[in-house]
Amino acid sequence: MMKKILMLATGGTIATLKTEEGKVPQLTSQELLRTVPEIREICQVETRQLFQLDSTNVHPEHWKKIARAILEQYDAYDGFVITHGTDTMAYTAAALSYMLPDARKPIVLTGAQNSIGERETDGRRNLLDAFLYASSDCAWGVTIVFDGQAMLGTRAKKLRTKSYHAFSSIGYPEVARIRDRKVYPVLPVPEGLGRPVANLELDPLVFVLKLIPGIQPDVLRLLRPAYHALIVEGFGVGGVPYYATADFAREVGAWIEAGKVVIMTTQVIYEGSDMSVYQVGHQIKQTYGVIEAYDMTLESVVTKTMHLLPRCRDLTEFRTRFLTPVAHDILLPAER
Repeated sequence: MMKKILMLATGGTIATLKTEEGKVPQLTSQELLRTVPEIREICQVETRQLFQLDSTNVHPEHWKKIARAILEQYDAYDGFVITHGTDTMAYTAAALSYMLPDARKPIVLTGAQNSIGERETDGRRNLLDAFLYASSDCAWGVTIVFDGQAMLGTRAKKLRTKSYHAFSSIGYPEVARIRDRKVYPVLPVPEGLGRPVANLELDPLVFVLKLIPGIQPDVLRLLRPAYHALIVEGFGVGGVPYYATADFAREVGAWIEAGKVVIMTTQVIYEGSDMSVYQVGHQIKQTYGVIEAYDMTLESVVTKTMHLLPRCRDLTEFRTRFLTPVAHDILLPAER
């Protein structure tokens, strides 16, 4: 018996048409589906248009709308395919991984680098692959399917702006590969999956500060009243500048003393942080107790922080829950 899949359309490049002002999402879910008639041979499909946006304009309220749509229909379908713009797809995938944890049914995001209506496009293949994966027995949880790979929502990251091989799985194997209309699983289906017990509340007051040489500590003082959490993208394996004084580190400490979350990650995409290596990282971690993100993607750090802020009573609880792996989002050093 064919599986029953719900397609949720949100816009993105895959649904764009050219205008005088540039490409704008306009194609509906039904119009997208009609471009790949082979999908009807794979599964039963129903569609719903959630919104029609360039993903640059997608934000946490839209993540909630997607999650609610899935929860409302979770028992009626065998899986879900979400068409989405590529620019913020990794954020949406990570957010859904935390909002809908331990889902046994596949929740698959896909999109394209070119409109599905263009002659030269990756859209038709990506959409077909997304349905092939969503209809397979080895599919589970939140994934991004793109260019023949199914990647965990907590591990996928967009690395290229134009190439069809736009996304990679960072620091963790892909879930499956799709070749010649066949799905080849790489990771087994985890035990303990089922209907997600969801909590959709998010706190968007999270700021990401990318360090540059010469950055001054005043910026931290200006940001502190407006945000509940600070994520610092440091250099290399992780550290903050001390220069001639420790003013920058003290400003980080002031955030923590004010009861606010500070997380240290790295600007380097691969291999993660290790603040124990250099004095500039070791000092601030030991003195002020900043949380280290290790090998998490920035998208996962941001969305996990937004998800945990409303439900953690204090910094100790936040630290414990942040460092607890969800959907393979973090690999901790063996000594932890």
